[in-house]
Amino acid sequence: MMLAGFLFLLFLTDGGDCQDNCSYQDVLNYLNLTRNNEMYYMTRPVKNYKHPTHVTLEVLLYAILDVVEKDQKFIPYVWTVTRWTNEYISWDPDNFCGIDNISLPNEIFWKPDLTIEEMTERDKAPPSPYLTINSKGDVEVQNDQVLVSSCRMHTYSFPFDIQSCNLSFKSVIHTAKEIRLQPSDNSSEATEWSREVMRTQYEWLFINMTVSTNNATDPSGQDIVIFTINMKRRPVLYIVNFLLPVLFFLCLDLASFLISDSGGEKLSFKVTVLLAVTVLQLILNEILPSSSDKIPLIALYCIGNFALMMLSLLETIFVMYLMEKDSAASQATMADEDRILSEDCRKQGEAKCCSCHREEHNWAQCACFYNVPAVETPTELLPVPKEGNSTNLMEEYDTLEKLSEGLREMEKTLSLLLNSRKDENKPGYWTRVAKTLNRVFFILYVNVVSLFLVFIFLNWHMA
Repeated sequence: MMLAGFLFLLFLTDGGDCQDNCSYQDVLNYLNLTRNNEMYYMTRPVKNYKHPTHVTLEVLLYAILDVVEKDQKFIPYVWTVTRWTNEYISWDPDNFCGIDNISLPNEIFWKPDLTIEEMTERDKAPPSPYLTINSKGDVEVQNDQVLVSSCRMHTYSFPFDIQSCNLSFKSVIHTAKEIRLQPSDNSSEATEWSREVMRTQYEWLFINMTVSTNNATDPSGQDIVIFTINMKRRPVLYIVNFLLPVLFFLCLDLASFLISDSGGEKLSFKVTVLLAVTVLQLILNEILPSSSDKIPLIALYCIGNFALMMLSLLETIFVMYLMEKDSAASQATMADEDRILSEDCRKQGEAKCCSCHREEHNWAQCACFYNVPAVETPTELLPVPKEGNSTNLMEEYDTLEKLSEGLREMEKTLSLLLNSRKDENKPGYWTRVAKTLNRVFFILYVNVVSLFLVFIFLNWHMA
């Protein structure tokens, strides 16, 4: 009876103590956990330094805030959860009214010194002021961060590109024999959780997140956990604001072949279209990075359209030059006819009357009339030589004969020269050549433009 009463009193005493230990402070007093206790925050929380601290890491993607291609920066909003075990912490929840976890200020505990290799700017937002511990000694820290990290952009298929950016977590100073770093989720779990918590994606569409681990084989090395975020650009805005306007300018350049070449309107129109494409190229230069492994297809698209339009402009200049040459040739022909006509009339100085008339675009005609009495014959008009002048007349006759032969030779030479340039001097010859050239160039131009566009769009589709 006395033993049973003693056990009953002992049970009442233990029950009373359990009811008294129902506050978080009781747990802290039991653990002797204070800000001045160096055991919890000065060194790595292991009882044997040869035992590594196992740290697990979880990363969730909340939002893709921005991707700056020019500076090759990736700015995500992520949620990180870091867990490890503190060997100095443990208690029995049954002794403390079932308390199995406590939230405490994070400065009183040791924390792994994790960093991100690609981070270029530290998050300006303060970290979470609290962490959580449980009765088994597990410590958990949760933080949300806006990261500014470097990311190598592949802009070959811009704006139909898919980018992959890495977030590589590792310790700053601890080696693999001190900290073993592992992810808490695999790739499918990380992707699923990220899609559930995703808030906004803006220009980029989240595809998936792959998780990989680079475990150190050498104890002096470091474990690295790599989270690769794969995302796809939404190209609608670039199609509407860039690709289609360039294509429309190319169509306008094709339509300019319907404008007459006789005036300067066609030339000024083509120059205006070419300048508009140049403005779009300047806008593109502000988007794409200055260095890349390959020339982006969109740059080839703009340069190709610019080159085609410039070739069309040069063809227009050449056609206008030929037409101007034809006009100048016509004016030169009329001037030569006037000069020859005036010389012919001057040579026939014995004529009493010389009337010359011209019809536009026809050869000059000259008619000379002599006043000859009807009763006289041509032989009677000849002067009767006198005996004293016969020698002089013979000499003059020989001189005139030689002069006549020289003039006939000159006439043959001029005839050959005129016949060689007969076609070129015909009115409208160069105009016909220009129109034929313009027609042939237009057919070739349409074919080259079609092949170029098919080539570019097929490469975009295959990239």
